[in-house]
Amino acid sequence: MIDFTIIEHSFIDSTNNYAMQLIDANKALHGMTITALSQTAGKGQRGNQWADTPGDSLLMSIIINPIQEIQEQFSFNASVAVAIANVLQNLSTGWNVQIKWPNDIIVNDKKAGGILIENTLRGSKWTHCVIGLGLNVNQEAMPADLPHATSLTMESGKKYQLSQLRDSIHAAVMDAANFPLKPESAMNSYNQLLFKREQLQRFSGPAGYREVRIKGVHSDGQLEIANPDGTTDFYFHGQYEWCW
Repeated sequence: MIDFTIIEHSFIDSTNNYAMQLIDANKALHGMTITALSQTAGKGQRGNQWADTPGDSLLMSIIINPIQEIQEQFSFNASVAVAIANVLQNLSTGWNVQIKWPNDIIVNDKKAGGILIENTLRGSKWTHCVIGLGLNVNQEAMPADLPHATSLTMESGKKYQLSQLRDSIHAAVMDAANFPLKPESAMNSYNQLLFKREQLQRFSGPAGYREVRIKGVHSDGQLEIANPDGTTDFYFHGQYEWCW
């Protein structure tokens, strides 16, 4: 039985956009969830567009009234990503579900989904958080130009009910919101699931390509890396591009 307000659309520009419009109109409720079968302007990280196959993806946004301090935004983001990853991990013991910095969901070394979190601030107060999720669920194949993408069906051979996944993810996210972890605990859980942790990874940036060892992510969202010469650097998201 659904115990939260849900607004369902067949087609929409973006569930996150709709959620932000509700916030602007003072119509948003804590836990309110917007879903769609397809998005015409779904958003990914750094302004990228999220592409989906109508009816095969779980596309949802959850509105949260955060109770944490404003400086805990990333650690809360981390706890949300962990909550979603744990829901998926519980679907199959044969999967390896991880989080690619900052908010991509990885299943068996391929991207299955992405989380886009947008925050609303009023003065110095963190008033709303919109947690957007795009998850590849029932696709049986991915386009040839997306060799590093996958779906839950591709990894399991099974089909899934989107409504059941939605409700499970909603419950996990609400637990993370209503009973927040301390930043240190949230980041420990996040780093345990960090994709490529203690492995070499290639990034591209203004100075060209760099191959570095991923060490972990800090509570301000910075990725700690070890350079080949033994020095340590910290990357903000968007500063360098992940190379598959």
